[in-house]
Amino acid sequence: MEESTQTIGEIVAEDYRTAKIFENHGIDFCCGGKVALLAACEEKGIDLATIQGELAAVKNLPVERGQDYSSWEMSFLVDYIITVHHSYLKENTAQIAGYARKIAAVHGPRHPELIEIATIFEKIAIDLTAHLKEEEEEFFPAIKRVDLQKKTGTTAAATDSEIIKNSLKKLIHEHEEVGDAIHKIRHLAEGYAIPGDACNTFMVTYQKLAEFEDDLHKHVHLENNILFLKAAQL
Repeated sequence: MEESTQTIGEIVAEDYRTAKIFENHGIDFCCGGKVALLAACEEKGIDLATIQGELAAVKNLPVERGQDYSSWEMSFLVDYIITVHHSYLKENTAQIAGYARKIAAVHGPRHPELIEIATIFEKIAIDLTAHLKEEEEEFFPAIKRVDLQKKTGTTAAATDSEIIKNSLKKLIHEHEEVGDAIHKIRHLAEGYAIPGDACNTFMVTYQKLAEFEDDLHKHVHLENNILFLKAAQL
């Protein structure tokens, strides 16, 4: 397939190292990963040849096995997502929400955007709790069972196939919602630029929000552009 007509998600799924290039150019590769490279460049006013040159330079470097996520077995990828990304969210989301509330209370009068950021992140925290629960208790186990049955040549249970089918659309929609929310936070925070009157908690909060966004992009990419596509083929 011509690279310019490939979607951003497909390019990153083939070689995750290309994600950094898209990040540097402000191109969404996770929730907005269904957009073709040419269309994404036109939208951002970026020269297609420039990006293709950067992509080629990255792809010519040897690929480490640990970064070749698309080649991983589904069950292994599920375990990786839970261990790395779900664990990160469980360990950090409540803390970031607490920091956001604190700086909104202290600095809100001078920086009203902090009040909106705290409100948006509070909703993210609530929504993600239910999202992770559904994935870990219903969706992921169903994927593992159907995948095992496929490998052993046995017939998949109709209930598991139905769980996968029904969950896919819902989970993708939830990814889009949380992606839009964190992008709005980045906009309100002006790219997490630290103002001159920021205290230590203010600085830590913005650093943690930037870290949260980075982890979310990787997490959603692994699910939307790799795991979910494989699950749909089951």
